[in-house]
Amino acid sequence: MTTQPSSDLATFENPRPGRDFTIRIDIPEFTCLCPLTGQPDFAKLTLEYVPNKLCVELKSLKLYMWVFRERGAFHEAITHEILDHIVAATAPNFMRLTADFNVRGGIYTKVIAEHRNPEWKVPELINLP
Repeated sequence: MTTQPSSDLATFENPRPGRDFTIRIDIPEFTCLCPLTGQPDFAKLTLEYVPNKLCVELKSLKLYMWVFRERGAFHEAITHEILDHIVAATAPNFMRLTADFNVRGGIYTKVIAEHRNPEWKVPELINLP
């Protein structure tokens, strides 16, 4: 089993194509570096998506997240970069990445970025009694 960071995101076929369902992945130990001070930034990432044909494989996602540990990046930029990479690998119907960064200088930052497949029809919300 490799323990080295990797930019490669592995995928597998959606086990239920044609059925909309949500996959929610919590990544509570994301780290990167402040591009100005070099100090570590810590965040909880939440990835939510409605797959189309492919799903992201979790071990490769873990190794992918390690790539950022020694990289300096602004919160906004790194959130969009991660979303773009996972979207490129999986081509989902919908994907949302929420990056909830720990306090730094008395300020909390939460960045939410989304992708929508323009050909996907959002299912109608059903409210049960």
